[in-house]
Amino acid sequence: MSDPDNVHTPKLTRKGAFTHFAQFEGRTQSQQHIRPLHDYVTCRLVLEGGFHPDELSPRPPLRVAQAGHRYTLHYDPHASSTTEATILGGLKTKDVDIVANKEGIGPVLAVSCKGMTGAVRNLTNRLEETIGECTNIHIAYPTLVFGYLFLIRANQEGGVGRTDVVVDRNGTPVEGLIRFHQALSAMTGRLGLRNDASRYEAIAMALIEMAPPRVGEISSAFPAADSPIHFDHFFRTLYQRYDERYVVSAPLLAKRTRRLVWSSDSPAFQDRPFLGLDYVLRTDS
Repeated sequence: MSDPDNVHTPKLTRKGAFTHFAQFEGRTQSQQHIRPLHDYVTCRLVLEGGFHPDELSPRPPLRVAQAGHRYTLHYDPHASSTTEATILGGLKTKDVDIVANKEGIGPVLAVSCKGMTGAVRNLTNRLEETIGECTNIHIAYPTLVFGYLFLIRANQEGGVGRTDVVVDRNGTPVEGLIRFHQALSAMTGRLGLRNDASRYEAIAMALIEMAPPRVGEISSAFPAADSPIHFDHFFRTLYQRYDERYVVSAPLLAKRTRRLVWSSDSPAFQDRPFLGLDYVLRTDS
């Protein structure tokens, strides 16, 4: 029997995950500042995206009961895990933050989650890592839908050291951040299998507010709403690319690859951890 004191308790809302990222004071090398974002993404891929929780690594705290074509979700914290999947890439093996794996097909969707708490000068190094990770995975799995989600603390001038400033006193992003946004914008939008392997299907960059009362919220100042890497476009694009490749273009596989629809009376939807979600549940009503 599982020890209830050792059960992983995920943060399931965007506000919870982003607030944790904004307020975390430990060492970033531990990755604990970004772990709640993994929880948020995996749960959203199930609740909104229709992916079976058994297909995801790390595994979210959800369990499916199936009766015919009816799928009911139950909240089960004992079912969750923090284990990442290891993918054999075209150049080297790689631990990827979040992976959806279809039995008999392999990894079909992945999301790399990164966060920067300071040191804007390191953004150039981030770009090199970002390009390399995407290329490595797409060489081995050209059909895989790959997303890149990057959070940055919106450190304002006057409140942090000079090298950690992201926005000036007027709320204007520093030049290094603008260049980073431009570079990421050029790396997203991969549509087909023959497109550049170094491009992601979807990228989102979000500045996270640090000052009360908006701590943990996404900055509305940058990037602009029409940016190709605005957070609001991210999940919708992932689902669209997945459906195009694994359902519409592969009708013989559709029985296995079609995203699930949950019963609207699923007990999980009544549990407190799932209240206040910032997205729409994928249900039959």
